[in-house]
Amino acid sequence: MYYPRSFLKFILLGFLLVSLPLLYALAELVLTLDRLATQASEEVQQSARAVRTSRLMFEQTTTLERIVRQDLILDDPALVDDYNRVRQEFRASAQQLEQLPLSQEVREAVALLVGSESQLYGAFKQPARNASSTAALADGYSRLVDGSQAVVTSMNQVTQQAIDRLQETAARGHETWKALAWAAGGIALALAILFAVLIARPIRQLDQAIRQMGAADFKHAIEVNGPQDLRYLGQRLEWLRMRLKDLEDQQNRFLRHVSHELKTPLTAVREGAELLRDEIGGTLSPEQQDIVRIVRENTISLQKLIEDLLKYHQTRALEPATLGPVMLADIVHRVLRDNKLAALARIITFQTDLAPLAITGDPERLRTVVDNLVTNALKFSPRSSTVALKLAADRQDAVLEVVDEGPGVEPGERSAIFETFYQGSVQTGGRVKGSGLGLAIAREYALAHGGTIDVAARPDGRRGAVFRLRLPLAFGIVQPVPAPAARRTAEAR
Repeated sequence: MYYPRSFLKFILLGFLLVSLPLLYALAELVLTLDRLATQASEEVQQSARAVRTSRLMFEQTTTLERIVRQDLILDDPALVDDYNRVRQEFRASAQQLEQLPLSQEVREAVALLVGSESQLYGAFKQPARNASSTAALADGYSRLVDGSQAVVTSMNQVTQQAIDRLQETAARGHETWKALAWAAGGIALALAILFAVLIARPIRQLDQAIRQMGAADFKHAIEVNGPQDLRYLGQRLEWLRMRLKDLEDQQNRFLRHVSHELKTPLTAVREGAELLRDEIGGTLSPEQQDIVRIVRENTISLQKLIEDLLKYHQTRALEPATLGPVMLADIVHRVLRDNKLAALARIITFQTDLAPLAITGDPERLRTVVDNLVTNALKFSPRSSTVALKLAADRQDAVLEVVDEGPGVEPGERSAIFETFYQGSVQTGGRVKGSGLGLAIAREYALAHGGTIDVAARPDGRRGAVFRLRLPLAFGIVQPVPAPAARRTAEAR
């Protein structure tokens, strides 16, 4: 497909091509109307002239008949002069009719009238006329008048035929204009759709490229077709994609190197702290044991921070690897079993109401999402409290709610707690604090599965927070029949 150099020129070219069929139809309509008007004017003028001349000939033949009859009675020489004058006018009128584009039948009738008048005129000039010749002359002029009357009638028919021809021409023109209008409109519409697609294609490609980079997808090359200025813009976006990809690769290499360099001495420090705690090198005093415990706890915290940082960074560019139908309730039960000891240590009870819903996703990453939500609830829940988990269907989504009885989340922090390294104003009482990456990782995994995570206050007005995970249900998967009643488990009491 040929594209002009400029996007503006391409739009103007499309507008011109779309307008050409309409302009042609309009020009054809104007020309046809002009031809019809010219034809109608000519037909009207000729018909009017023919009718007027034929009526004048009729009046002239009537006058000639009257003069002849008067001359037959009065024998006045002055009447002959009048006859000659009228006769000249009669012949002039006949010549005018012969000059008009009349039918052959009308021309023959006019010629017959002129010939009859010439014969009668010869008989009229005879000096001596008897009774029979006089009667024949009178009858001849009567037939002459009847012939002129027939010519007038023929002229009226010619006028009616001209009107019929105009109406037929107008009807054909109307059909032609209608067909031309439909054809021009169809061509213009087809061209408009074609150019709309051609114009929208590079814009859609630019939008897709921007969305691709906004989603941190730097794997697919950016290609924009269209005018040269839009292709140049696509080339600049491709350059930007390559630049961002290089930066991301550098960041990945840096994190891998740093994590490797940190893990080795950190592992040595942790093993040394474990050996001191086990008193391998000798008995420790209570003060020394406290120091060893602090070193051990901080090395564990640092190691978890490094692992969370690496895991979060890996989620930025990864999509769910193993996709398939997953029973979300089974994943929740698995996470609760893994956190049973942590709940027992703080006498926290799990209350579950889980509908057997199937979703499409990666089981391990979904387990990470649920585990981060559950461990977050355990971290902020007070001793001897309850963490409620409810799984239900909402239209085309599976909704998992994790409700705790902790201090809750301030309204101004509900969107920020899912950001990296953000820790709310309310902190846990333990010595080992979180890294601020758990909820961020959970949100990244949820987004990769086409879902969302949000937090709200408890609807019953009690103290605590509600974390709500929403994931699309698996289409085409037959959902099992839900359990008749909610189960209440107490893995930790």
